Amino acid sequence: MKSTAPLIPRKQLFSNPERNAAMISPDGRYLVWQAPLDGVMNIWLAPSDDPGAARPITHDTHRGIQSCHWAYNSRAVLYTQDKNGDENWHAYALDIETGDSRDLTPISGVSAMFTQLSERHPNCVVIGLNDRDESHHDLYVIDVLTAECTLLVENPRFQTIIVDRDFQVRLAGEVEADGAIQWNQYDQGNWHPLERIPAEDAMTTNIVGFESDSNQLLMFDSRGRDTAALIRWNLVTGERETLLADDRADISKLMIQPSTRTLQAAAVEYERLDWMPLAPGIEHDLAFLKTLCNGDYTITSRTLDDQQWIVTYTTPEQPRHYYRYDRSQRTADLLFTSRPQLEGAPLSPMHPTIITARDGLNLVSYLSLPEESDPERTGVPSAPLPMVLLVHGGPWGRDNYGWNAYHLWLANRGYAVLSVNFRGSNGFGKAFINAGDREWGRKMHDDLIDAVDWAVEGGIAQRDKVAIMGGSYGGYATLAGLTLTPEVFAGGVDIVGPSNLITLLESIPPYWAPIFNMFANRVGDPRTESGRAFLKERSPLTYAHRICKPLLIGQGANDPRVKQQEADQIVAAMKTQGIPVTYALYPDEGHGFVRPENNLSFNALVEGFLGTILGGLVEPIGTDLHDTSLHIPEGAENIQGLDPSLINAGYPENT
Repeated sequence: MKSTAPLIPRKQLFSNPERNAAMISPDGRYLVWQAPLDGVMNIWLAPSDDPGAARPITHDTHRGIQSCHWAYNSRAVLYTQDKNGDENWHAYALDIETGDSRDLTPISGVSAMFTQLSERHPNCVVIGLNDRDESHHDLYVIDVLTAECTLLVENPRFQTIIVDRDFQVRLAGEVEADGAIQWNQYDQGNWHPLERIPAEDAMTTNIVGFESDSNQLLMFDSRGRDTAALIRWNLVTGERETLLADDRADISKLMIQPSTRTLQAAAVEYERLDWMPLAPGIEHDLAFLKTLCNGDYTITSRTLDDQQWIVTYTTPEQPRHYYRYDRSQRTADLLFTSRPQLEGAPLSPMHPTIITARDGLNLVSYLSLPEESDPERTGVPSAPLPMVLLVHGGPWGRDNYGWNAYHLWLANRGYAVLSVNFRGSNGFGKAFINAGDREWGRKMHDDLIDAVDWAVEGGIAQRDKVAIMGGSYGGYATLAGLTLTPEVFAGGVDIVGPSNLITLLESIPPYWAPIFNMFANRVGDPRTESGRAFLKERSPLTYAHRICKPLLIGQGANDPRVKQQEADQIVAAMKTQGIPVTYALYPDEGHGFVRPENNLSFNALVEGFLGTILGGLVEPIGTDLHDTSLHIPEGAENIQGLDPSLINAGYPENT
């Protein structure tokens, strides 16, 4: 059944939002957000009492600025940028009084990361830099106005170093050979063992940080239980207090008062995000926010006196809404929506659902359907539909309820869209995440097949018209689907997915070295012969000759995580076997497509590709390949509606 709903233009879903990610300064005087300037996302500044007077304060002309936050002095706005997706991040501070933007870390080939901000040091920030040792980030205190840099501590071997609000080095965690985490305490220049987290709890037990009492830690802890509880741990007395727990899912988010650092609320996310008050009076704020707007909300920015909050709402059927909430008056003003052109558009609802895997595990999943196929919004269409199985990355991530441009786009084109939190996804307790250990291409993949069977048996999907699509691990799942279970899928879209687990793990970024033991224990160990044999068995490249359904691959040439060789080698293997493949390469991208022109162009290819194999609606490509770096080394002829004259138009030297 072809969709009859009005076609939502791709550009309305995948081009730059009109405005995004509002943040209020700690003193409450200013707002910043990201918005386009000459088609490129930049930072805009406005007086908090006059948002209409916003003006751009950065002038990037290429990849745009993806995120920012305030320094506590309310004068500097901090952000990071890399070069064409290489993830060698530089940290910048923009002085809103002078307009100067200063590179705080002007060292080539080094990846900087913001580690700690504190109201007690409003002009400074702690930044991690792997300039001395590319595998480990030393910590520096850097003045955001002068860029004066002072070494705080060298990192001898740790994955994480924790600093308190006084910029005192306190704790560090190290991944051991078996995947356990050894936490160490810092004292007068020396590290002393503090606590060992067993491997089975390592991905569900994490230190959040210090409260107002610098001897009290907040942490998520799954030891002695399945799901991670919120724990308060006194480092002096050793006393531990369980503050909140939920048997369904891990406690995952906190609200902490910005100046006193007292705990206010926490959230658990099973199917939806649910906030629970933990401090007197905060329950009234949470109750008010639940009435303000549809969808799930998070407090994304707050003033230092905690009287003004920026609250972001996400729902499948509306673009993101940003409100400024006044706690003293208990009133809220809508600042803006991210994509006002989509207000009133035919956006499909998202149905949370639980799918039972063959061994009894509950898989929290999300289903979207074309509006006209399910007018009563029951979550079951009037007739089975072609379906896209959309697989999340990580794999230690998760799918969520809320705004999802891919669900909305594909449902509008006439497809059922299903996202599954397969075993190994995070947020559902340690038994669930550990059930994915060394199960790439096996039980993790079985969960996806079980979800397809559920959709077919429930009258949602047509058996012969199911495509699989995803990025990173989702790209691996796509390749696994077309090699291990080629009979299940009509075709697949692999975005920056690994094809060979041996070369993937041998080429990870050097600064991931501290967590290599985690990969070795949870994926497989390329350092031993038996481990290499195991990884080869789980690699789609080993079975490339089995691919018999259409495949579209998207890859960034500068990807430091899943390098271009992962795409190149499976394309070469398919060519050797005479198997057709379509390969889209972007020379100015990394692990995913950041430039909206590139993202839009790839989705135009995806839409034509899916239209050919599944039969859904296809918006003409039009100008969506203009101003991109798209290069198609293989298979351009397989894309419906593709004008050959547009191929490689952005980078003719690569043709």
